[in-house]
Amino acid sequence: MNLFSGASGWQTVGLLILSNVFMTFAWYGHLKDLAAKPWWIAALLSWGIALFEYLLQVPANRIGHGAGFDLAQLKITQEVITLAVFVPFSMFYMGQPFRTDFIWAGLCLMGAVYFIFRSA
Repeated sequence: MNLFSGASGWQTVGLLILSNVFMTFAWYGHLKDLAAKPWWIAALLSWGIALFEYLLQVPANRIGHGAGFDLAQLKITQEVITLAVFVPFSMFYMGQPFRTDFIWAGLCLMGAVYFIFRSA
């Protein structure tokens, strides 16, 4: 079965991408934007942002599971998306330099994708 042959697989990936954008800003955006504020203000703002993450992530996982993704496939898909969102965020928003370690981490994740999806 090809998990990406129908709309549900792509809908899952799309929702996970949007979810990860919110997650990345919730987890790391405060390090830039609220660095001078008390931690509890950053925590409250992060929780508010994370609400939108969960409003996208929960349906993404439910749609994906219903479309035939197993739990490991959902998790590995989410991890690949996390790296794909995090690298541009860290470079363009946070001003971090590109590191070749991003490539090596991506290649390791591609190996994980292969092993998790090879029997699908």
